[in-house]
Amino acid sequence: MSEITRREALGGILATGAGILALNETGNAQTETAAKAFAGTHQPKSLPFDPTKLRGISEKLIRSHWENNYTGSVKALNAVEQRLAAMLKEKDLPAYMYGELKREELIRTGSVVLHEQYFANLGGSGKADGTALKMIGQWFGSYEKWEAEFKKTANALSGGSGWTILAYNMHTKELHNYWASDHAHNAPFSVPLLVLDMYEHSYQMDYGAAAAKYVDAFMQNVNWDEVNRRAENFK
Repeated sequence: MSEITRREALGGILATGAGILALNETGNAQTETAAKAFAGTHQPKSLPFDPTKLRGISEKLIRSHWENNYTGSVKALNAVEQRLAAMLKEKDLPAYMYGELKREELIRTGSVVLHEQYFANLGGSGKADGTALKMIGQWFGSYEKWEAEFKKTANALSGGSGWTILAYNMHTKELHNYWASDHAHNAPFSVPLLVLDMYEHSYQMDYGAAAAKYVDAFMQNVNWDEVNRRAENFK
């Protein structure tokens, strides 16, 4: 079966919506309680800052980003989880069709998690301090050297999609700026400390194609208290 046909089939699967019904032994339809792993009950988290007070990033952009992209991913993840529960009951379902939906589960989960990390590390003064600044100095030599590399990594994603993530890797015990081309790319065992969304929806409304200006604006609004909170486990 071609990839196009598979995508079409997956679209049909998702279009059935959430809501899982099963037939009991007597043939009567009854609502079945899904396993917790497939509950599909995720709820969007509120913005943790006042979007009118960001410098260089408009309230309109932030609200659109939260309502359309982040909340949309939460809803999609719920639908995917519920559909996975239903598909588990289909004994003759081809494995590739289940695999396509598992891939979608991975992507939607990544989108929800990274968006929540992104919004949580916004709304601050942009002035690094504390544990995170100390770790940055240890691994990059200085804040200035780290910032230059972080921005260069971010700007490498401009005009496309992806994330730039300052993360501590629990396996290598190292701090790195990681490049991620989409929601599913992350170095194994790495824990995000600072997350920057580089999808066009995060800046196009304010800056058009001038992604570098958005990156500069982001740095002015980083909530380093939140970054420090995440870094405390790895100092």
